[in-house]
Amino acid sequence: QVQLVESGGGLVQAGGSLRLSCAASLRTFSPYAMSWFRQAPGKEREFVSAITWRDGYIYTTDSLKGRFTISRDNAKNTVYLQMTSLKPEDTANYHCAARYYSGRFDTEADYHDWGQGTQVIVSS
Repeated sequence: QVQLVESGGGLVQAGGSLRLSCAASLRTFSPYAMSWFRQAPGKEREFVSAITWRDGYIYTTDSLKGRFTISRDNAKNTVYLQMTSLKPEDTANYHCAARYYSGRFDTEADYHDWGQGTQVIVSS
């Protein structure tokens, strides 16, 4: 079973940027897509962005388009989330997840593997 390990979180001031990484432990890793979700304190987990592994198709939730950009490096089995113009409401635990078949990207139940998450705190 693959392990997904996130990194890159931390404390940043509003308006700043962070780049999150998610590395898969397996040498051979071929999901259908990788996604980022986030969960703010006291709130439900929400979908952020997805990228298909083979062709790099990207789907990002509308409210984050223009600020958050997902990318991947297939050779490194790693997916990234570049976050810019961060706001205090972006404070959350950010998780990456892998799915192995097509469908709605924002359906959490379709994701088989999850990372533990990396904490992002945006101060005002």
